[in-house]
Amino acid sequence: MAKCEETQDIEANWRVAMRPGKRKALDNSTPMGVILDKLEHAKASIRAKVEHPFRVINRQFGHVMVRYRGLNKNTAQLRTLFAPNLWMARRHRLLRMAQGGVRLQCARRP
Repeated sequence: MAKCEETQDIEANWRVAMRPGKRKALDNSTPMGVILDKLEHAKASIRAKVEHPFRVINRQFGHVMVRYRGLNKNTAQLRTLFAPNLWMARRHRLLRMAQGGVRLQCARRP
């Protein structure tokens, strides 16, 4: 926050959580290192609780970052993400087919 031009005139004590790499580098063998680690854990916990509702709302309104460009790549990613769900649901589909509830239809050529 100290590098931002917009915040230069504001006198505030910013409590920004450490990066995970810096947190791992803390010396937990000393009492001060343990206290700093607990403090950083508390900051990260608060941040997660505050940001979760914003993530949920953004997802509901369709603000989703597209990872790949191009229809083929997006379709491939979508199929890759849903493949495990289809694999886990196969037993239920097979039971329904055996009971006669769902029938597979083959595409017929004219």
